[in-house]
Amino acid sequence: MAEKEQQQADPLANGYARSDTEAATANSEELRRQKRKKWLIYGIAFVVFQTAIIVVFSLTVMKVKTPKFRVRSASYNTFEVPQPANNSFAINMDAQFGVKNTNFGPYKYDSATVYFYYNDIQVGSAVIPKSKANFLSTKKINVEVDLSSANVSSNGDLATALNSGILPLTSKSRLNGKVELMLIFKKKKSVDMSCTMDVHISSRELQNVKCK
Repeated sequence: MAEKEQQQADPLANGYARSDTEAATANSEELRRQKRKKWLIYGIAFVVFQTAIIVVFSLTVMKVKTPKFRVRSASYNTFEVPQPANNSFAINMDAQFGVKNTNFGPYKYDSATVYFYYNDIQVGSAVIPKSKANFLSTKKINVEVDLSSANVSSNGDLATALNSGILPLTSKSRLNGKVELMLIFKKKKSVDMSCTMDVHISSRELQNVKCK
């Protein structure tokens, strides 16, 4: 009875007690809201980060680029070009070809034939064996090639070229293969070679090699 009378006698104390409880509850709810907001921000940031990683990965690692196939250099074993030149030559050379693979996976290609031409007339060929170019590397291939004027008709053009000291040649070929990514994905890629070059007769060097 006395306690009831004391509570009735001190209404301010009861009001303060309720206010403290309500304030504590409000603070607790505010902390929970802030925590939920913080986790929501963390979740959005994680999704954005993951999306950026996927986009960068798709544009770099998973993007399949066409490898490059070209003539790199050559040395000569036999070099028969009469001087003063007539309409004939017989050259045996060790040619080095390159398959440049800029992908993040190996490029496995089938065997192919490289054809050499003088004025669109075939004067030689070389077989490129089946192999692969590892990721982010250049596969170097050394092949022996016989170049001969046997198919060139007798006219003054070849003699003029040989007497000038430069034999212009072109080479053409096509590689068919696949780029493998992550040991799972395979993408077919064909590579065309189209190179021009000069055989320098006096120095016996291959010069001005230009490939598309």
